[in-house]
Order: sequence, then C-alpha cells, then structure tokens
Amino acid sequence: MYSIITILGTTTVLLLSSVNALDNGVGRLPVLGYNTWNAYQCNIDEDLLLTTANLLKSLGLLDVGYDQLNIDDCYAEKNRSAGGDIVADAARFKSGMKILTDQIHALGFKTGIYSDSGWYTCAGYPGSYQNELRDLTTFSDWGFDYLKYDNCAIPYDEITREGIVGRYQRMAAAVVQVQQSTKNNPFLLSLCEWGWSQVWLWGKQFGQSWRTTGDIAAEWNSLANIINVNSFLTQATDFYGRNDLDMLQLGNGNLTFDESKSHFTAWALMKSPLLIGTNLSAITSETLSILKNKEILAINQDPVVGASIAPFRWGINPDWTSNSSFPAQYWSGPTQDGTVFMLLNTQDEPSALFFNLTESPWIRAGRQYSVRDLWTHTDNGTAVRNFTAYDVPAHGVVALLLKDVGDEPDGIYPQCSVWWQCIDKNGTRVGG
Repeated sequence: MYSIITILGTTTVLLLSSVNALDNGVGRLPVLGYNTWNAYQCNIDEDLLLTTANLLKSLGLLDVGYDQLNIDDCYAEKNRSAGGDIVADAARFKSGMKILTDQIHALGFKTGIYSDSGWYTCAGYPGSYQNELRDLTTFSDWGFDYLKYDNCAIPYDEITREGIVGRYQRMAAAVVQVQQSTKNNPFLLSLCEWGWSQVWLWGKQFGQSWRTTGDIAAEWNSLANIINVNSFLTQATDFYGRNDLDMLQLGNGNLTFDESKSHFTAWALMKSPLLIGTNLSAITSETLSILKNKEILAINQDPVVGASIAPFRWGINPDWTSNSSFPAQYWSGPTQDGTVFMLLNTQDEPSALFFNLTESPWIRAGRQYSVRDLWTHTDNGTAVRNFTAYDVPAHGVVALLLKDVGDEPDGIYPQCSVWWQCIDKNGTRVGG
C-alpha cells in the first residue's frame, strides 16, 4: 500500500498508493464542532478557546455531538524557531499549546489546528510546504488530532514540479508516518482546496473531507451558490470522505430564521462537516434550537448510510443545468430509518412544493408512507402517491422522514401514480 520516495533529494515521505477512501479508523462520520475563523479570524488566544469550550458544554452543544474544537489561522509566531519549528504565539498562547489542548480534552473535546500547503498560510503565517512531517509532528506533540490544510501561497512550479494533488499527498504521507511513530489514532485531515482542481474526484485518497467551493458568506446568495455547486457532486460523499460545504454561518450576517434552517438542513443532510462559526457568547435561542435539532443531526451522523441526499428534480431549472441563484428544490436520500426529503424553496416568495413520491428513487410504488416532519417534530399522517408542502417560506425548507407502512389502499385510480408510464399486461394503458 505504501512506498518510500524522496522529494527534491532531501525529504523522505511515504507515498499513498491507494485510490480508495482512507478507512483508517477516524472520520467515518462527519465532524461536529466549532472553528474559530468565521467569528474571530485572527483575534484568538487561549482564553477565548477555553471560553468557547465551556460555552459549547454549558449550551448543551457537546451533549448533542459537537465535540471538535478547532483553532484556525493566526495562532503562530510569524517566524519559525532557529531549529525550523512552528512556534505558538507566546503572548496569546502563553501557557503553551500542550497545556491548552490538555484542558480542552479534559472538558470532553477533541482538538484541531490549521496549516497550509504553501510557504505561508492565508493570513501570512508559516505554511507547511517542505515541512510537512516536521509540522505534523509538532501538532501531534501539542496534542491536536485534526488538521485543516489550506491552499494559499504555493511555491513556483519550478520548485514543486507537481500539481495540487502532490502537495496534499505530502501531508497525507506525513499523517501516515506520525501515526506509525506515535501509535496514536491518525490525524483527521480536512483539505481546504476550494474545488478548483475537482478535489471531489481525488480528495478521499488523502483526507476525510474536502472543500468544494470558495469561502462562505452569511447571506442567501452565497448559500444558494454552494448548494447549487454541491448538488452536482453528491456522489462523492460517503463514509470516510465527504464534500465540505464550509463552516456554518448561523447567527452571522443577515440570514433570516428560515434561511438559517435551510442552511443547516442542507449542510446536515448532504453529510457535510458541521463546524459552528458563531460567537457563542452572543448566540440566540433560535440559532441554538437549529444547531441542536437532534432529528436532523441523527441523519448527518447516520451509522448505516453515509451517502448524501441528492436532487430528484431541479425545481425551476431545466434538468441538470446550473443556476447559482435557484438551486435544486427537491432532494431525497436513504437513511437507516426511512427516506429523507429536503424541499427547499429557492424562490423569493412563499411557495407550495408538490412531488410524486416515486420521483425519489428510494420510494416504492404502490406503498404508503408515514410522514415525520423533522422541524416541527410531529407525525403528519400518511402520504399516498404524492405530497404537497404548502406555504413554504421564501428561502425556507421542509425536511421529512418517510417510512414504509404497507400497501397503498385498494381501488385508487388510475392504477399508477405516473399513469402514462404503465400498461396492462394485455398492452393497453391503465389510466389517463
């Protein structure tokens, strides 16, 4: 599975030769947790991290699964040590990273950190190019177990002599070496590559998640664009590897309550990592209620089905065409407990959303289904052949779990819900 190679005559690494997902015991399910960047950017220190950990716990977010606390960019000194190591900012992390991670672990969390596949991080701090093994060893010694790996400040082609896959492969190889030397669980490697090189085709060779778009913004057009891009990439997501739609923006910017519900529903049901990017000290009860929706989280964390939901109808778009303002509206997918549907109103006004049940490939013809609303947390009767969600708010969402409860009632006419597709065994049409 592995071979020894030498890069640029100096650095010996392990080259991953497998083309399969990294089934290495970590990252089987999407990560739930917190990342510092969206709320604080470079304004971070050890006190903020400990405050955030305690808030995740006191607000009940740890109890529902948000157990990963990640430091993003700007934690380091601008220069490496004389020996070449990354050094944590002595003023902002005065106790040292190992003491900080020990304290965070003691509260029940796993910890993550950030680096870059180029000379510098996106904020201008030391990147890990040509220092992959050195840096990952440092991060391991500091007590981290997750690495977000970015794509800024890459070297000239005449230095790398390789494409973006090669630069991410270097860090993936370091993950293998550090695991072998420490005997700890392997690092969870999150590729922050932005989708420019079709990362969804190769990312799972090296990491457990990969960004598919540029950075998210806390407004509807950004959400719609990300949903639209990922509607065409859903087949890339499964256990141990998934599309990363970027951090959750709930409570930030100008998102309405309904847009926030749509944001969370789409991210969760597409099996994206769910990393909160909100200032928890100012979080509202409405935002907290969205983040703690256990029925939605249960599907994101489904231990039986790892696949994303996918569109079965593209709403106002002609089939299979891209529209960054009006992404697909009708989605479904299997779960361990039934078929989940996401009905997303991309219009700027309230709308009714109607579909025939068998438009979803996961629904059987001639059966009836109980309907569970995953936002109102109510059982809403039985659906036979079709379903209509009325008055879905602008940019709002309906999330349903349908379970097979037996044959549909006798005597329904026509004999097929999509009557023009069926014929009698003697060759005549059955309805119309």
